[in-house]
Amino acid sequence: MIRRETLQAWALILPALVLLVAFTHWPAVTTVLDSFYSTPKGSRPQRFVGVDNYAALWDDVVFWKAFWNNLWYALATIPASVILALAMALAVNTALPGRPLVRMAYFTPTMLPMIAVANIWLFFFTPDYGLFDHVLSLFGGARHNWLGEPATALPAMMVVAVWKEAGFFMIFYLAALQAMPPDLQEASNLEGGSRWYFFRRVTLPLLMPTTLFVLVNAVINAFRVVDHVVVMTRGGPNNATNLLLYYIYEMGFRFWDTSMAATLTVVLLVMLGALAWLQFGVFGKRVHYR
Repeated sequence: MIRRETLQAWALILPALVLLVAFTHWPAVTTVLDSFYSTPKGSRPQRFVGVDNYAALWDDVVFWKAFWNNLWYALATIPASVILALAMALAVNTALPGRPLVRMAYFTPTMLPMIAVANIWLFFFTPDYGLFDHVLSLFGGARHNWLGEPATALPAMMVVAVWKEAGFFMIFYLAALQAMPPDLQEASNLEGGSRWYFFRRVTLPLLMPTTLFVLVNAVINAFRVVDHVVVMTRGGPNNATNLLLYYIYEMGFRFWDTSMAATLTVVLLVMLGALAWLQFGVFGKRVHYR
């Protein structure tokens, strides 16, 4: 006989379990299956094509362009946002004049929707009339089309991402810093340890659990960029800012090639899984929770 408590427990978790399976697990399974089929069009039904979609993706020049763009985007934005977040957390954790206002200023970009952020930075990057060109003109600088030139379009997008995410990561570092026992600093001062020595040998090791959490989120954020790409560049110029998730969006909703979009999604999920395994494998050995 099934105990009454067991039935009550299943009844409580069943609604959430149904939603989780219906909107997370089942779509993931169907996406993997769709990657092995062709896209149904009109009267032509879907048919099994094996790994042909993956072979076509391997030969896709735009895919490799988006892949390398996303790789450079991640390599630039992840360290920059994490280091900046830690620096801001250290700054607002001290007896700083107007500390609540500074904290609010650091966190404000996080509260703004990415669409609003993209439109704000569109004004900054506008040639001739934008904030950056206006400041450069005061010093005799020339006009620059920041989002219209391949050499500067992707770095401009990176700046927007770092500005948006650093304040969010700062909150986690600030919470971790405030949870540290103050007697550790006092003991270091009594032993004559410098501030740099205390930061390197005490603060950083104690922040490793938070750093691991922040890194996992930063990696995910770096590969799920789509909203401010749509608003600011639409992947241009000449695919200079085309990233993987935006390419999936284009395949699925612009070209209506759902099978190739599913294939791209599977590749992206495998990449994120491999990166997560690498993060936990490398940094897990350095994380001390006690």
